[in-house]
Amino acid sequence: MAILEALLIDLTLRVTDLQRLNAILGDPQTSALITGALVAFAAALPGTFLLLRKLAMTTDAISHTVLLGIVLAFLLLAALPGLEADLNSPWLILGAALAGVATVLLTGAIQRSGLVKEDAALGLVFPLLFAIAIILISRLTDDVHLDSDAVILGEIGVVWADARSHCLQDCDEVHITPDDPRAETGRRCTNCAELDIGPRDPAAEFEEYCVNCGRYTAAEAWRARLVSRAPTQVFWPRAITSMLLVALLNLAFILLFYKELKLGTFDPALAAALGLRPALLNTALMVLVSITAVAAFDAVGSVLVVAFFIIPPATAWLLSDRLAHILLLAPLGGVLASLTGYEFSRGNLLGIAQMRDLLLLLDKTIGLDGFIEWNTSISAAIVLMMFLFFLLAWVFSPRQGLLLSLLQHRARRQHFAEQLLLGHVHHHQGTAEAASELAQDRLHLHLGWTPRRTQRVLMRLRLRDLVASEDGALQLTARGERSVRRFMALRGAGGASPAGD
Repeated sequence: MAILEALLIDLTLRVTDLQRLNAILGDPQTSALITGALVAFAAALPGTFLLLRKLAMTTDAISHTVLLGIVLAFLLLAALPGLEADLNSPWLILGAALAGVATVLLTGAIQRSGLVKEDAALGLVFPLLFAIAIILISRLTDDVHLDSDAVILGEIGVVWADARSHCLQDCDEVHITPDDPRAETGRRCTNCAELDIGPRDPAAEFEEYCVNCGRYTAAEAWRARLVSRAPTQVFWPRAITSMLLVALLNLAFILLFYKELKLGTFDPALAAALGLRPALLNTALMVLVSITAVAAFDAVGSVLVVAFFIIPPATAWLLSDRLAHILLLAPLGGVLASLTGYEFSRGNLLGIAQMRDLLLLLDKTIGLDGFIEWNTSISAAIVLMMFLFFLLAWVFSPRQGLLLSLLQHRARRQHFAEQLLLGHVHHHQGTAEAASELAQDRLHLHLGWTPRRTQRVLMRLRLRDLVASEDGALQLTARGERSVRRFMALRGAGGASPAGD
C-alpha cells in the first residue's frame, strides 16, 4: 500500500504542488467525494452482474458473515505467541474478507447440488455463519467489545482523518543519546517506591537521567523541536488507496472476461456447453464481490456499500437493456449520487432547494418544535440521492418508465377506440341502416360510449382526415378507407397498425 501511495503521490505532484495536494487530501469533502466515487465505481461493476443474476442481496449476506471472520481472526491473534489481539489490527479485516469468500464458496457448493436455487443457498449459508459468530462471541469473547461494527463501521465523512504520512524531504530519524547537545536531563527518585516515601523525604536518593533520549521519526522530532526544519510530508487517506486497488481489480476482471460473464449471465447452459466454465467464473465474481464489500465497508460503512452495489445498476437497467451501456451508466450514477448526496447532507438539494427553507415552512405550517436545522448523515444522504435518481429513471425512463407506460397504454386505448369507430362506419356505410347507425347525435348509443368520449374520438379522426360528415351522417374518406383495409389486413396476419397513413 505504501509503495502504491508513494507512486500516486509522485504522479500527482507532477501536475500540482505539495501545498495544494495536502489541502485537497486534508479537506473532508474532497476526500469523501473521491472515496465515494471510487466505491461507486468498484461496486457498480460486479453489482451489475449480481442484479442480472438475481443475487443482488449477496452483499447484505456478506455484511453479516464477515463477523465470523473477525471473531476467528481475533481469537487466532490472542492464541498465537508474540501477537497482540487488537481490534484495530488489519488481520481482522483480512479475516472478514476470507469469511466473505467462504460465504460465496459455500453458497456455490450448495447451489451446485441442484437441490436448492442460488438465492435459497445464500439464505441457508449466511444465517449459519452469523449464528456461529454470535455463539463464539458470547462464549469466548464476552469480556471484549467485539462485533462487526468494531472493525467495519466506516464513515465516509472522516476518511480524510485515517491517513498515512509520506515524508518527501528531511526525513532522517533523530537519535538522542545522553551525550547529545539536545539531550535534556532530569532527576528521579531511585528508592521512593522501595521505601514508600515521597521525593521530599530526607532519605530519598536521586539520580539524573535523560528525559528525551530515544529514536524519533522526522515528524516526531519536529514536533519535539529537536530539528530546525520541518519534514516535507503528504498525508494520504488509506481508503483512497484500498478502493482504487479494488476498483482497478474489478475493472480488469470485467474487461478480461466480459464475453464469458455476459454469456454466463444470460445463458449459463450455452456457456457450459462451450466449455467456458460458468460456475468457476461465477465463483471468481463472487470472490471479487466479497473483497469489494469488505474493503468498502471499512471505508464508508455497510449501508452505503449495499446501496452502491444495487441501486445504481438497477437505475441503469431502467435506462438501457444493453449490458455495455449498463456497465457505463451504473458507475456514473453512483458517482453522481456521491457528489449530490454530500451536498444534500449539508442541506442543498440538487442546487434547486435548501432543506432549511423547507423545514422553516413545515415548522410554520404543521409545527416541528423548532427543528429547522438540517444535519444528517452523509452516507444516508447519498443513499437517498441514489434512490431519488432511481425514482426519476423509473418514472421518466425512455425504455420502460412509468410515464412512458402510461402514455403507451393511453395511446393503445385511443387507437382501439379509433379503429372501433372506423370499423363501425365501414360496416354500416352504404347500407339501409346507415342513416340511423351513422347519425352523429346517435353514434354514442351504438358504440356504448358517452357523448363526450365519442366527440373526442371523432375530433381526432377528423383532424387526421379519416372521416367526414354529410347530412349529419358519418362516412369514411379515401384515407380512412385505406386505413381500415390496412388494419384488417394486418389483423388477419396477426399484426397491428396505427390508424392513418
